[in-house]
Amino acid sequence: MKIDVYDSYATSMRGHVMHFDVFVAATTPAEQALSFGRQWLTSLGEPAEGLNQSRCKYCHSEVANPDVENHIKSHGYFILQMEGCPAPY
Repeated sequence: MKIDVYDSYATSMRGHVMHFDVFVAATTPAEQALSFGRQWLTSLGEPAEGLNQSRCKYCHSEVANPDVENHIKSHGYFILQMEGCPAPY
């Protein structure tokens, strides 16, 4: 499966920056990738408003590994947590 990667930065309730990538099926609209990023933030108890379109930008496309592909098929997206994020799930 070909996916699009959105490089994303959100501000937490405590004021620190969380850096993560939103992986979605290729050709998913940017607005949907933003919505998925906000959905994920909300699941952490963080404000969805901490992420806006200017901080969730298309980065590149790649072929997903099987685990990521299965997660996208089940949930619509996958989050790759990087700096400032809670422990990966």
